[in-house]
Amino acid sequence: MILIIYAHPYPHHSHANKRLIQAAGELDQVEVRSLYDLYPDFTLNVAAEQQALSRASLVVWQHPMQWYNMPPLLKLWFDKVLSHGWAYGHGGNALRGKKALWAVTTGGDSHHFELGSFPDFAALAQPLEATALYCGMQWQPPFVLHGTFNCDPARLEAAAVRYQARLADYLTPVSDDATTLAGGAHG
Repeated sequence: MILIIYAHPYPHHSHANKRLIQAAGELDQVEVRSLYDLYPDFTLNVAAEQQALSRASLVVWQHPMQWYNMPPLLKLWFDKVLSHGWAYGHGGNALRGKKALWAVTTGGDSHHFELGSFPDFAALAQPLEATALYCGMQWQPPFVLHGTFNCDPARLEAAAVRYQARLADYLTPVSDDATTLAGGAHG
């Protein structure tokens, strides 16, 4: 099962994230938890969030980039839900072995991230990647859609198709025949 933790402060005004979520929701075994819809007062139900995480094999953190960071409710979600003794620390292995994917949209083009000493968008992924690895998760290459402020419908639709296909790959079981053909078994 894929769990998408979706954090858009203005989900009803989004066009890019809305289309990506719609494409993801067309797949079986995908659950979307829209944090700003669920918790408009920022009072998280930690037990419900942890229960949803326990059902997932892939956890997707999807949000628009805001000032080179995540929206505040997603940061609160990390602080509260990924608790010591549950997600990390002594006895905290609830997320161990699960895959983690960062799906992020940016209003600006990729050149807007060529700033400072680390002129690469990948530097912005480091806090999320470190969090995933600290919790024993398997970090996946991010899904990034730049330039959403001026994204034409054809480009947006192509991104939605790519996103859906990327997620569908996680739902496709690997058969023994595929492992054999890939050299995984000898006979």
